Amino acid sequence: MGDPQFAKYPDLQLSQHIFQLTNPASSKSAKQASLKSLQDAISEHKMAPLYRHLAHPVDGVLNAPGEGTASQPTSHRRPSSSAATLLATKNPSLEVSLPWDEKLYESLRAENEKELEAIQKEEDEAAEKAGETEVQAARGKRAEYYTRIGDKEKAIASYEAVFEKTGILGTKIDLVLAIIRVGLFFGDKVLVKKTVERASALVESGGDWDRRNRLKAYHGLHLLTVRSYGQGAPLLLDSLSTFTSYELCSYSSLVIYAILAGSVSLKRVDFKSKVVDAPEIKAIVGSSEDKLSAITGHTSAGPAAGDEEMAESGTTATPVPTAVNLTTLGVQQDAEVSIDFSPLSKLVKSLYEGDYKNFFGALGEVEVNFLSQDRYLHEHKGWFVREMRLRGYQQLLQSYRVVGLQSMANDFGVTIDFLDKDLAKFIAADRIPCTIDRVKGIIETNRPDDKNKQYADVVKQGDQLITKLQKYGQAVRLRGSERG
Repeated sequence: MGDPQFAKYPDLQLSQHIFQLTNPASSKSAKQASLKSLQDAISEHKMAPLYRHLAHPVDGVLNAPGEGTASQPTSHRRPSSSAATLLATKNPSLEVSLPWDEKLYESLRAENEKELEAIQKEEDEAAEKAGETEVQAARGKRAEYYTRIGDKEKAIASYEAVFEKTGILGTKIDLVLAIIRVGLFFGDKVLVKKTVERASALVESGGDWDRRNRLKAYHGLHLLTVRSYGQGAPLLLDSLSTFTSYELCSYSSLVIYAILAGSVSLKRVDFKSKVVDAPEIKAIVGSSEDKLSAITGHTSAGPAAGDEEMAESGTTATPVPTAVNLTTLGVQQDAEVSIDFSPLSKLVKSLYEGDYKNFFGALGEVEVNFLSQDRYLHEHKGWFVREMRLRGYQQLLQSYRVVGLQSMANDFGVTIDFLDKDLAKFIAADRIPCTIDRVKGIIETNRPDDKNKQYADVVKQGDQLITKLQKYGQAVRLRGSERG
């Protein structure tokens, strides 16, 4: 199978730090910590191209035109093709800025040129004295170096050059996955979409299990960034038990993405089996007892848990309990920052149990602590909160024919006016089949049966047919006087 190649760079956590610098919802201390991490990475990895892209006084997406200083820039920034996705806002007001240092930039660029000359020399020597394998190794080293220093265009071109000369399918998939990560780093959704499709074609042509499994996480994360939560949820949830793509994100981040995607898109039955009762999720966000039972295999992810393994091993009289993949909870997780998962846990529990007042409270906490702080979720936080409110309304209303407006407002912990206005938007968009009677103070649900729906469809299609026939008659003018 072979170990994955080209997986070390880019460091996607660094793009999160860049996002935090321009995130209005981030605290000043968090911004200062992100700035320090960014400056340390630029110095350590000699990231001259990325430093120029971010902080240059004219071309930088962070700094305003004019002389760059450590003081906060105040004028409008130069538009950039990647600024809208690499940063939290198009025209950020920086509370903590990244200063431009011309001497630092020149020293970093000199180091870059020196390293690239050494790689070129290695490639030339390999072409003279060694074989194509050594030449490809030098080219791969150049591609990784461009990725390491944050030169997007040259990194992609170098990966493509290596790809063209590579015959090994596993290496080709690794190269394409590296291009996907470059796209994710710079927020280039078009590049990521195109490259994910390319990677899928390569995997389907004979990719091994490990790379197929890694691509599942890549694809799921990409779908999350383009708001396809319904398509991304199954991929992210399936990745939980076999996750190895630590170059993409941490396991804790994957759990967060999987929970949010599943909560907003899965039907109630699937939501229970794949999110509420999933042992991988319980091991992270559950209570102490849930975590223990999940790790020991005493809980099950539902009827779908372990179906593939059961099919391969054959049927047995005693079902094998589904347990958490302990490799995902190993040493690679030790470096992660501690995360408070309690808002997510409350969101899942309250939604499933119909505790709508706590559900709305947990949704607010999730917006503040997760949606507003993550570069992949930030762009869609308004949509996510709106869809989750809709899900709560639908879940309550589907059980009743008539609901008191005051009673429903009390259940959700909101005022009647807020509920009236919020429901009205969903009713107008045909998202909730109900009507509000403010005089009587009730909400009536309209759930037409199949016969009524069929009748309405026939009437609608009949009207369309009559309209088409009338237009046809006018066009051909089949009147008797005209035939003669």
